[in-house]
Amino acid sequence: MQQSFVVWGFIESGRIRLRYQTAAKANGQRVGYVRVSTLDQSTARQLEGVSVDTTFEDKAPGKDVNRPELQAALKFVRKGDVLVVHSMDRLARNAEDLLRIVRELTGRGIAIEFVKEAQTFTGEDSPMAKAMLGMLATFAEFERSMIKERQREGIAIAKAAGKYKGRSASLSPTQAAEVKAKVAAGVPIAKLAREYSVSRPTIYAALKAA
Repeated sequence: MQQSFVVWGFIESGRIRLRYQTAAKANGQRVGYVRVSTLDQSTARQLEGVSVDTTFEDKAPGKDVNRPELQAALKFVRKGDVLVVHSMDRLARNAEDLLRIVRELTGRGIAIEFVKEAQTFTGEDSPMAKAMLGMLATFAEFERSMIKERQREGIAIAKAAGKYKGRSASLSPTQAAEVKAKVAAGVPIAKLAREYSVSRPTIYAALKAA
């Protein structure tokens, strides 16, 4: 890896002090990784405007790191490459997994760039950068737990008001068979979801079960 210089600063006693920190410039590929939780969500905007040579895409919950495209991306990257991810929570759902992946990648000479957080880690980072990684990982995990708590509170309030509908409707075995036949005949998934008043993930689940 070549070395470039990054200038950064902070305010101390009313004065701006500058520090110089080396940052690795990769000679290898920029490999993108994107993830959404469900099949009908789009990954299109996660790395919009970001230059990458190839992209791995998962459409699966991030409860653990055993996702096929993530594992493929981790095996694909080589020394000198940069793994580019939209944000930390797209890569891992808890601080422990995130820190482990970053350590493993940088230990192999692979940099990892988080677009949303505007942070790149190379393994040659300063103690301050390493501390920042730990704090960001912890904050990301805390934010997710708060979102889940607010969701639970919202559901409880909706139930008390009689407004909570619960899970989306599912398809009966007969309907699932009909859906499979219609998909084979070329009927779009979105049209079938409207016809049967269910979500597109329900259609996909019915097809997978069938």
